[in-house]
This record gives sequence, structure tokens and C-alpha cells, in this order.
Amino acid sequence: MASNQDIAETLHEAALQAKPIPQISLAHPISLTQAYEIQKLLIQYRLDGGETLIGLKMGFTSEAKMQQMGVHDLIWGRLTSSMLIPNNSKTQINHYIHPRVEPEICFRIGKDINRELNENEVSEYVDGIAAALEIIDSRYQNFKFSLEDVVADNCSSIGFVVGDWMPVSQSLKNLNMELLIDHKIVATGSSNDIMHNPWRSLAAATRLALQYGETIKKGMFIMAGAATNAEFIQANQTSTAMVESLGQATVSFH
Repeated sequence: MASNQDIAETLHEAALQAKPIPQISLAHPISLTQAYEIQKLLIQYRLDGGETLIGLKMGFTSEAKMQQMGVHDLIWGRLTSSMLIPNNSKTQINHYIHPRVEPEICFRIGKDINRELNENEVSEYVDGIAAALEIIDSRYQNFKFSLEDVVADNCSSIGFVVGDWMPVSQSLKNLNMELLIDHKIVATGSSNDIMHNPWRSLAAATRLALQYGETIKKGMFIMAGAATNAEFIQANQTSTAMVESLGQATVSFH
């Protein structure tokens, strides 16, 4: 039976080399608690390599996705400094195995959070909101995984792009969200698809971070979750996330 450390190292190498591996759970059944332990060990490899922890990402923020995976709570992953890609810039396609893109909303934390907050409190801890694009890239062959597999794999995190920061005063309900590839709309959704209100996703992040002993610090990014299905992206394509009243986040793959 492989140890949690062995599994974390295997996932880390798969990401570094951009080479897929078989699902862990097929050979080594793991619990959700173990999966989060593996995720923490996986991220430690990045931190030991000189990266810094810059935020958290939320997953399964739609009821449809929860039902599809047979779960009743969100999942979350960690964001490190190498994952942040400047808006309107380029990224190398060979850094990825089978990348997909999805439109999101990103929060910038304005002061440390060390307790669980509700959806009415969280805005006091945020100093900016932006349109964002997440690049996800499962390390597993054929993009197939169990709940435990994906959590261990840091919820498929690999990169994210954040647009211009906007003031916190505005409501985040009923905002149109679009995903474009080469200037063509390939998916549409609403901010309501993110837990009916993206502020709820941030509140859930404070609960889960506390549960797993991770402090949300000033300056961190919290990715609230996707408003549409993720779409595959290929070399020489450009993807944009458009969020009504928040602007856009764009990246080109080369």
C-alpha cells in the first residue's frame, strides 16, 4: 500500500512532467480525510521548491455537480504563486496534460480570516472582486477520477487568470457569465450558478479552511467556483471569461 507521501510525490511529478497517471483510487482506496492530507503534502512540495501559498479555490459549487459526484459539500484546493498567470498574457500548452478552462469570480481578501463567516459577513473581509478564468488539468488519465482522487490532486488546480479588481459594493447576483474561445462564446452561465450567490462560496471557504487548519490571510485570492462546465483548450487558442459588470480575464495558449 502506497503511503500518503508516496502518492503526493507521484502527483507532484505528474504535474511537473505533464504526464498523466492512473487513478490512485483504483489501486489504493483512500478516504476523503486522507485525500486532503495528500493534497497538503502535494502542495508542500511546491512550497519547498520556493513557491508561496496565495489562495484557495472552491469546487463543486453547483448543485448539479454535487449530485453528479454524489457529494453534499464543496471541495477545495490550494493556489500557489506559480499558478497565477497575468491577464492578457500567454501560457505554454506543453505545461499541461489536457487543460480545460472555466469562468469564475475571484475575491481578494482584505484582512486575515481566522473564523467561520456567514455570507453577510464575508464582504467586510474583501477589498476587491474580479472576473477570473481558471485552468484545470487533472493529472489522471482521460480526466477520470473519484471524489477522493480529485481532492488529492488539489482539485485539478494548475492555473488562474484574474482581471481588473472592482469595488466590493456591488451585488453579485444574476450576473451574466460567458466563456469564450477564440472570441466565440462556448458556454454561458450566471453568478447564481455559484451556490446561488458567490458570497456563499466565500463563506464556505472560511468554514472549510478552519476545518482543515488553513488560515485565509490578507492578500489571498479565493476562486469562488465555476459558473459553466469546463471546456477543453488547445494550442494556439485564446480563452476569455466575461463577467457582467466585472470585466474579463484572458489567456492565450501557445
